[in-house]
Amino acid sequence: MITDSIVILIYFIAIFSIGIYAGRKQTSLEDYALGNRTMPWWAILASILAAEISAATFLGAPGEGFEMRNFTYAQLCIGAIIGRIIVGKLFLKPYYDYNVVSIYEYLEKRFGLLTRRMASMIFLISRVLASGARLYFAGILLVVAYKFITGDSVTDENTVILYIGSLIIITVATTIYTAIGGLKAVVWTDVLQAIVLAVSIISALIVLYTAIPGGWESISASMNHDSDWKFFSLGLSESGSFKDQILSILGNEYTIWSAFLGATFIAMATHGTDQDMVQRMLSAKNSQTGAKAVILSGLVDLPIVCTFVFTGILLYVFYQHNPGDLPAGIQNIEIFPHFIIYSLPPGIRGLLVAGLLATAMGSLSTALNSLATTATKDWYQDVLRPKASQRELLLAAKGSTVLFAVLLIIVGAFTAWYVVHNKEARIIPIALGIFGYTYGALLGVFLLGMLTKRRGNDLGNAIGMVTSFVIIFLISGLIPLPEEITKYIPSIAFPWRVTFGTLITFGIAFCFSTKKANTGQ
Repeated sequence: MITDSIVILIYFIAIFSIGIYAGRKQTSLEDYALGNRTMPWWAILASILAAEISAATFLGAPGEGFEMRNFTYAQLCIGAIIGRIIVGKLFLKPYYDYNVVSIYEYLEKRFGLLTRRMASMIFLISRVLASGARLYFAGILLVVAYKFITGDSVTDENTVILYIGSLIIITVATTIYTAIGGLKAVVWTDVLQAIVLAVSIISALIVLYTAIPGGWESISASMNHDSDWKFFSLGLSESGSFKDQILSILGNEYTIWSAFLGATFIAMATHGTDQDMVQRMLSAKNSQTGAKAVILSGLVDLPIVCTFVFTGILLYVFYQHNPGDLPAGIQNIEIFPHFIIYSLPPGIRGLLVAGLLATAMGSLSTALNSLATTATKDWYQDVLRPKASQRELLLAAKGSTVLFAVLLIIVGAFTAWYVVHNKEARIIPIALGIFGYTYGALLGVFLLGMLTKRRGNDLGNAIGMVTSFVIIFLISGLIPLPEEITKYIPSIAFPWRVTFGTLITFGIAFCFSTKKANTGQ
């Protein structure tokens, strides 16, 4: 454990050093939020990857590979590539043309103040819930490590307490360098975290592969089901009418249809209308540089996700040969952490712990920075202190960073309680599903603004967004209804929620015309 501790200590020293160094000479909100628009494309690319490869992916993708023993989850990367191309070509230029700090400023200039306020609030609430849920996943490895070190069997109640302690440690550490260094600290620490992540997962794969007796022949022999190794899935039922086939497609999470359509809309929403991701791209000197970073990140994303899924497949084979090493009743999301703590040699184990911390802190730091930026620009400056000086805005952003850190810990603690008491909970639908309830509404109004010149206004946008929420809540099953009603409501898997929400919002808002003064075109 001494070797592991040294590796982790070196990682933390490097992270804090970068954060403190990056925080020098900050004098304005734009310095804090956008790094004075001086970041190179390759650093932005690494930062995007470090943010989206959260602890949910680090643990969840291997869990999906272990459960399904195929690459159907990785299909969604196809839509991720398409969506990011659209973001790079359509979304970034208007943001740069209007010189926005918060992307929701664009909506006020295009439609009106109400649309901006609604979109900004949707982002704040959704990002707190989603990032808080993802924060829980970072605590899994630390809880498993505690059990390994102490040898104790821990009750559910004590497990939740361990999670909360882990979340506090991770969040406090991340908040310190984020509040000090702003976006520059976020991006440059993300570069280091991306390197640590790559080295750690490759190291784990090598150790895992060599630990399987018989090598590739043994792996191939263990993968003897029809669905094993499969990448594409049509998601069709074996029999049934055309209606049944459509319902089957919409009810399956990982299909070729959700890859080309559902995942494309998700990528447009998360990378084009979410301050979290767009803020990185806006730190480039121009829209072309930001577009280069986001498009290339989509291309790099596919092999990364496949690597994590393949890790889960190898874990399945490994534990087929070593069934006694896997505790009874262990959840899929705990299998990779269990392997890291119990089966990896010292040093490499510490590297993997640092890799998980890197993914958790990378996604957490940018969430904190973007939440603070949005709250300061859209609410503190525009509502509470219109004449605030740049120093006041900078202090408000740093204070907001701490406030949102507390909120994320609360959400993460609740998520930990839920998963500990619901053993069948799956990590990826939880992490990605939250966005589906609200981000369709965001994407709908942004697309309306960018694809049309004279359609949409505050009233129509508000009606469209609220209608979108209600319908998505109903068809996702979030709102409990009597069985005699639910049998008439189709159930849709999480990759489709953003698609439906976008189309509903866009379609309703399109029926309203824009006043000439607010076209912004």
